[in-house]
Amino acid sequence: MSDLPDDLRYTEEHEWVRIAGPTRVRVGITDYAQSQLGDVVFVQLPDTDKDVATGDSIAEVESTKSVSDIYAPLAGKVVAVNEILTAEPETLNTDPYGDGWIFELELDSAETLDAAYGDLLDAAGYQGVIGG
Repeated sequence: MSDLPDDLRYTEEHEWVRIAGPTRVRVGITDYAQSQLGDVVFVQLPDTDKDVATGDSIAEVESTKSVSDIYAPLAGKVVAVNEILTAEPETLNTDPYGDGWIFELELDSAETLDAAYGDLLDAAGYQGVIGG
């Protein structure tokens, strides 16, 4: 099993979350998720300026094996999407924790972000989900 970055938080739906600013997070799928999907051939990005609730299905990843929903790990507004994935969806396979990020969310406040981020799984907790 791959090493999980310790500076990220994770969901049971195999998304990772990285703090990108005082009230902003960047979201992608884990290395485990991309390996289960196989070769990614298409990414349906979320709409920007859209308010989402925790758990909302807001994007899709299509691979040679299946189509998988991507869920909002936190409530907020979609403020950025990774346009690279439109032309190069395989970036999710080759660099899931870097250039393969999918979208960014803006939360109401730094306090909201701190509280919600703390509720997500740390690397050890996520390792337990994937059976490592």
